[in-house]
Amino acid sequence: MDARVEKILNLPAYQRMLIVLVVMVLIGVGFYFLVYQGQLEEHEKLVKKKVSVEKTLKKNQKIANNLELYKKEYEKLQAKLEEALGELPLKKEIPSLLTNIGALAKEKGLEILRFKPKGEVPKGFYAEVPVELKLRGSYHQAASFFAAVGNMERIVNIQNLKLGGAKTVAGRTALSIDCSAITYRFVENPPPKPSKKKGGKK
Repeated sequence: MDARVEKILNLPAYQRMLIVLVVMVLIGVGFYFLVYQGQLEEHEKLVKKKVSVEKTLKKNQKIANNLELYKKEYEKLQAKLEEALGELPLKKEIPSLLTNIGALAKEKGLEILRFKPKGEVPKGFYAEVPVELKLRGSYHQAASFFAAVGNMERIVNIQNLKLGGAKTVAGRTALSIDCSAITYRFVENPPPKPSKKKGGKK
């Protein structure tokens, strides 16, 4: 028998128990660091991953549950956009639209002193089409003309309105009416925005 083993066996019982206890503790510590700690870290990773996956699933489920609502909202917005674009004439419709504005002025009894289309003002997917107007007529005739313009199928705004130069014509007071009638046309293929040049001046 090995002398060291024999020496241990000859020790008092409490000392032998103490040695066995120390050995068991060492084995337990070794097991913790070599096996259990690695498993614990792996378990924590799996728990975190599980929580992350659950959050993603809940988020996707919420989107899926509201998908029909989002679809209906999109369809409403699309319909509103098409309706708004429908109020913007194409380029080929502009001449007839301007003719209609002039015809309305005459229909309401106004005398057209100046009817001058100005250059278009690009605004991206649409462009402003201003017309400079100088009319003569009564206040009632002017108000009736502006109301008729506002009720046109296409959008036409009256801006820069100036009234003055009242004169008596054929026994009636006639005003000089200066204004701008601005309509808008849909730009089918808007030009791309110019790219900013990199770097400064040399």
